[in-house]
Order: sequence, then C-alpha cells, then structure tokens
Amino acid sequence: MAVYISIHQPTVMQSLSFSIDINAAPDTVWFVLWNDEHYRKWTTAFCEGSYAVSNWNEGDAVHFLAPNGEGMYSVIEKKIDNQLMSFRHIGNIKDFKELPLDEETKLWCNSKETYELKEENNQTQLTVSINALENYVGFFNETMPKAIELIKNLSEN
Repeated sequence: MAVYISIHQPTVMQSLSFSIDINAAPDTVWFVLWNDEHYRKWTTAFCEGSYAVSNWNEGDAVHFLAPNGEGMYSVIEKKIDNQLMSFRHIGNIKDFKELPLDEETKLWCNSKETYELKEENNQTQLTVSINALENYVGFFNETMPKAIELIKNLSEN
C-alpha cells in the first residue's frame, strides 16, 4: 500500500473580469489607459506613484513599477490600437532590476492581464481580465473597480 502526502496545496489561478461603460470614444479611453500622465493617475488605485516603462508595442517588455523600484515585468502579447492590450506577466522587479524566477513567481509566471475596448451605443465598454492567484483575488476585487472608475472619470472629463 502506498501513501501519498501532499506538502504543498496546489495554487489555483482565478480568472477575474471587470467592466465599465464609459461615455467616451475608444481612442479617448485608449489614450487614458496608456498615456504616461493618465496611466500614473489611474494606477494610484493599486499603488500611489506607480508607473510603467515601455514603448507600448506588441512584443515589447513592460516594467510596472512602484516608486521604490519594486514591481513586475511583462511582455505585450497582443496590441490592437483602440481595442486590445494583452500582457503576459513574467517576473518580479526589485531595485529596478528583473529578478530570476523563484518558486513563488513560478506560480503566476505567464498569467495574463487584458484590456479590451468595445464601442456600442456611443459608449465604450472597457473590460479588464486578470489571472490572479487566490491570495490576490481580494486585492483585485477591491482595487480594480476603483481603477476602472478612475479611467472612466479621466476619459469623460
């Protein structure tokens, strides 16, 4: 008789989705999402002073950073102007440097984050989809609605 003991609980990724209707054209919402000045404003929902470093082209790297030099690095998997931006997250950043993968990072490496814009009835529907580890679901459920509300306000004003 064999006895199997699991030391680690399997970590489950959850797919989260957040949507909001915005009274603005897709190109306006797109500008708010990826223009540096506006990006810094709406991402305060996650971390005050956060910003991103990228050329924002498909295939390019992105460094999502906090002012202290910590964050994560990703790649832009798909970009269709005014419609879709999809990121594949790769690893952590510390002291402004990409870190090698460790056991924790391997749990979420290759997770996706997607921003999709659809125009309908003179509005733009923004849908943000995120793959998140169980222990981050609460964080995203609290902060992402705040972030997309900021995107809506910036886009409409």
